[in-house]
Amino acid sequence: MQITKYPQEAASFQIQAYKRPKDLNTLRAAHVPFSGSPQKHPFDPDKVILVVDPYSTNTFYYEFDTEDISYVEELPNLVNLDGKTVMMVRVWIKKKSIAVRCTPFIVEDIGKAGQ
Repeated sequence: MQITKYPQEAASFQIQAYKRPKDLNTLRAAHVPFSGSPQKHPFDPDKVILVVDPYSTNTFYYEFDTEDISYVEELPNLVNLDGKTVMMVRVWIKKKSIAVRCTPFIVEDIGKAGQ
């Protein structure tokens, strides 16, 4: 299994253009917003990965089908202490869509943690 490091530079990912909905109340009623840094899926071009808080030591990510994304809003980019930036977006996902939430962790014996 190959390990992929996050975050990646924002310049390497192109976001499909989405038109702003005319009625924001309809969007809010039928969709749920998620915010994070968009990444290309490693092997499925019909999916997108959204890394939540990419510079945190305790982060997780969502995996969505691109067809379930109805609208994308650009948010201010994040900048780390080294001056590297990561693109941040808010995606509006259709309610009742199937998605994946993944929280990576290090496997360790609990009895030895903190010793």
